[in-house]
Amino acid sequence: MYEIKLVVNNKTGLHARPASDLAALCTGYESDIQIVCGNEKINAKSIISILTAGIYSGSEIVLRIEGKDEQEAGDAVSNLIRNLKD
Repeated sequence: MYEIKLVVNNKTGLHARPASDLAALCTGYESDIQIVCGNEKINAKSIISILTAGIYSGSEIVLRIEGKDEQEAGDAVSNLIRNLKD
């Protein structure tokens, strides 16, 4: 399992465009990809799930990935989250 703690630094958080970019990237991987924010587990392949989670700037999240391409997915997804632009 791949797991890493991240802080969302994009000043608008995971709103429409970043959520769309994140979901699009995640759907390209076979692994199960979840974002854990507080007590909520979010399917990162679902834009609706990401948007309804209300992940704002400064939110601490845990990226949790399990599957055969977990390392590749983890590297790509964590890089995207770290480099989100406003």
